Amino acid sequence: MRSARGLMLAYTATIADPDATAALFADDGVIELPYLASIGLPPRIAGPDEIRAFIVGLLKMVPDFGFDHVAIFIDTPDQAFGEYSVDRSTVTGRPFSQTYAGRLVAEQGKIKLLRESLDLVRAARAVLPNGVADIPAHG
Repeated sequence: MRSARGLMLAYTATIADPDATAALFADDGVIELPYLASIGLPPRIAGPDEIRAFIVGLLKMVPDFGFDHVAIFIDTPDQAFGEYSVDRSTVTGRPFSQTYAGRLVAEQGKIKLLRESLDLVRAARAVLPNGVADIPAHG
């Protein structure tokens, strides 16, 4: 049975393979990306099928998406916290350079929860047609 650390390493290694990545998640496993709500996207992707579809969509925007420089800072049998970076180009040729922070909760050898954060402004500049101008104003 994989530990949280093993699952985080597997997730970061297989992110470019939607089927392999989705298979790491429990049937009720989720990825939470709270920052996506600010650009009108669902902040919670639940279950292997939705996770697979999300990664397929990500790969359409950043075809050679992959994580580099994985560092795990907290490592217990059922939780891991780490940072992992990506430095690629989008389909439009814009740079997509991020450092993600992720907290992973494991249950019975599968990912139950992966909550990630990144710099939304940098992501918007890379993938939205008008960059940060496409982020809805709040207030």
